[in-house]
Amino acid sequence: MAVAGTSGKRAPTIAALTLDDLKSALAAGWADYRAAPQFGIFFAGIYVAAGMALGWALFTRSAVAWLVPAAAGFPLLAPFCAVGLYDVSRRREAGLPLAWGPVLGALRGRGDEQILSMGVIIFVAFGFWLMIAHAIFAIFLSDSGTESLAFLMSGTGIAMLAVGSAVGACLALAFYAVTVVSLPMLVDRDVDFMTAIITSLACVRDNGRVLLVWAMLIAATLFLAMLPAFLGLLLALPILGHATWHLYRRAVRHPD
Repeated sequence: MAVAGTSGKRAPTIAALTLDDLKSALAAGWADYRAAPQFGIFFAGIYVAAGMALGWALFTRSAVAWLVPAAAGFPLLAPFCAVGLYDVSRRREAGLPLAWGPVLGALRGRGDEQILSMGVIIFVAFGFWLMIAHAIFAIFLSDSGTESLAFLMSGTGIAMLAVGSAVGACLALAFYAVTVVSLPMLVDRDVDFMTAIITSLACVRDNGRVLLVWAMLIAATLFLAMLPAFLGLLLALPILGHATWHLYRRAVRHPD
């Protein structure tokens, strides 16, 4: 199905995806990681270090309860951290040399600040989630007056986590629909970020079942990878980032 764009150029079309495409994308992502692990470890390392710093800051301030929403919302930042990984996959696919300068330069986009604009959206979304989490905490913590681990295990604490998880899941799903294709597309093509977002939403609309499975796989993998002090992300984040690039390439067909 063709996508309506905002740039006046011929719009891309959306191809139908199957579960086999997810398997192929993961296999290709693993191949990219093995071929150039230094890039994956570097970008994932920044993400892991940020996660550890955030957790340490909350723990030392005795805000243990805040570790839950912070950890739950932290994956919202993963797509922007994966931009460099998308470029590594793009370069391998095109037979271009892999060097730190061009790969790091991918974060600047094509000199038009489109990727940086998406980065602003991503960080605003993370901040918005923290604001929502703060409101939920304020409601449930008003009677207890404590943020201890014991409170989280109480009936009220479990109810708070259930509500927060439901709200967070809805926000994460909406954010996923906006970014799953848009960021790889901005690395791949000279388009504006609104066209990329429209294409991403159209892709999710046309391949809802498959991309919902992909979303659940990403969420489960990142959750498990964060359990050992975020260290599992050194492997999970690069593979998922590379795989997302290959899934984008299978889903979006650009006119020549």
